[in-house]
Amino acid sequence: MTAELVRGQNHPVSQSRVEIRVSAGTPVLALASLADEQGRFSGNGILAHPGARSLPGVQAPEGLAERHAFAVDLDEVAADVHRLAVLLVLPPGGPVRFGAVPASYVAVADPEGAELAGYTLTGLDAETAVVALELYRRQGAWKVRAVGQGYAEGLGALLADGGLPAPHAAELAAAALRTVARTAEADITLAAMPTLVGDLRTPQTPAQPPAPTPEPPDPVPVSGHPYAGTPGPAPGGDAPGAPPTISYAHPRRRRTSTEPPEPAPRAAAAQEPGQPPRPVAGDASGWSMEERLYNQVWGMFEDLARTVAAYRSAVEFADSRMDRELDEALSDPRHRLGGSGNAARDTARARREELVAQAQAVLDRDLVQLIAESEVVEPALPAAYARWDNPVWHGHRTPEESPLALRLGDLHLPERPDLRIPMLTRVPLERGLWIDNGRTGSEAAMAMDTDRLRRAAMDMAVTYAVRLLAVHPADRFSVHVIDAAGAGSASLAPLVRAGVLAGPPAAGAAGVTQTLARLTRRVDLVQMALRAGAPEDLPPDVDTAEQLLIVHDFPHGFDDRAVTQLRYLADEGSAVGVHLLMVADRDEASAYGPLLDPLWRSLMRLSPVPDNHLADPWVHHAWTFEPDLPPQGSRVLDQALDRVAEARRTTRP
Repeated sequence: MTAELVRGQNHPVSQSRVEIRVSAGTPVLALASLADEQGRFSGNGILAHPGARSLPGVQAPEGLAERHAFAVDLDEVAADVHRLAVLLVLPPGGPVRFGAVPASYVAVADPEGAELAGYTLTGLDAETAVVALELYRRQGAWKVRAVGQGYAEGLGALLADGGLPAPHAAELAAAALRTVARTAEADITLAAMPTLVGDLRTPQTPAQPPAPTPEPPDPVPVSGHPYAGTPGPAPGGDAPGAPPTISYAHPRRRRTSTEPPEPAPRAAAAQEPGQPPRPVAGDASGWSMEERLYNQVWGMFEDLARTVAAYRSAVEFADSRMDRELDEALSDPRHRLGGSGNAARDTARARREELVAQAQAVLDRDLVQLIAESEVVEPALPAAYARWDNPVWHGHRTPEESPLALRLGDLHLPERPDLRIPMLTRVPLERGLWIDNGRTGSEAAMAMDTDRLRRAAMDMAVTYAVRLLAVHPADRFSVHVIDAAGAGSASLAPLVRAGVLAGPPAAGAAGVTQTLARLTRRVDLVQMALRAGAPEDLPPDVDTAEQLLIVHDFPHGFDDRAVTQLRYLADEGSAVGVHLLMVADRDEASAYGPLLDPLWRSLMRLSPVPDNHLADPWVHHAWTFEPDLPPQGSRVLDQALDRVAEARRTTRP
């Protein structure tokens, strides 16, 4: 029986040799791409097209046609290839967008010809190149995922978005399309194929002088859902009123490419034939266990996002189908006589329940697997990624290297609230953090007492500061605090008592001015040294460690100059090691009007109470965020700070 997929849904592929069939409503070019676990392309052997049909494990079809077939042998696919995607591209001189042609259908079939899974590409509009589906590795097994997302700018934009430099992407796209041009006996040059190659070069018009080549734009899928590692909005780039998108870009590696990776754990064999293998912590790509766990967490995040998207899409389809059938039943005069109308309505509702039950069964199957994976991954996480109640903190010591990422809290969806995905952010922080202590941010905040909410927000900021200090080398971070009114003294007591602050918390307008002047001077000096190519020539009084500035109760104690300096630190500081952690209520700064809008947009907003304001970069679900805080009565923060203080004493001359 064929599994009919909807966008985002996946299905196991139990055979190593399969055939991928394409049935389009118009002649298209069918290609296959090979990518790593993050969906990124590298090198030349990443695209099977009519001019170079064979790649390890996949044979692409020839030329333009309405029907195509790919021969795939998953056992022959290279070990570093984790995603095999089928791409469909409209030819020159034909339809200008997929929305103007009948929906294409793609299917995965076994060697005997029986279809395992199929997908109809609906909902396309201005796309000229689309990713129809992909086969991907997951815990030692292969799955197929319905993608159905594309690019109006063409194949070049798709390849560039997968990580290829723009000139290389344009050259590869042109090479893939030259065979089409020869088949059509048309002299199609790169300049004549802007739709297919993408706006990576400016086409020339004989009647006009040559135009300068513009910088290639960042391609964004026209269907609105970034595909396979498409970065979310840059810091400060979230659209007004839109939920901030959690960045999925890969962290910088700490190891050189010549250093061999640590051996990865092997997935355990399935307990029963036909069952998925038992999950294993670290079952992802990476050069260290820490990097593999990071990638595995993001893989779980993506899997949960897509499986819930498939379920919601299936339910929406069932509802719309029932509504259509009910409308047809009520519009038929014959059904208004006797009991046939009631029978038609009962039949429509029964069909709806059947479809929803099928979708629920698929969702439950995927959730069981994800829960099993979470149960083995969570205990294996290093301190930087672990909850505060994880036993790893009992034996934790100040490390010699900085981590790849830091845990901020947990994310979950209403379909399974107990399945928590760690929310990890890369370090060094690429954008500041804003902990919202206002009561208008969410329903949970409105239901909470103002003083308790403010205390919870400041406790959360201190928890983040302790985690940063504990998981970095002893001399790597200096922490500054601006608490102009002294209202955060109770929360700051552990940091002050341990002596890990760069100085006493700055109080009053004078303290605000001095602290901001010192940090803005550091940013200016480091920027000038980097531009001059002499970062080692900084003045001796400049602290070269990473700087964290905690600002409490903004804008109390800030004049116009101080506000300008704070905006400068938010915009320029992260690139040179000055990071901002604000605890503030935006409404209290409303007197500044739109002047502060860039400041708020440049920061990642978090809440001390559950709030569903964050979105994933794949299907843009609204995820509920909950901060990770130490258990009530636990001394884990004090113990972590004691170890940081001890490590600093031993490293100082």
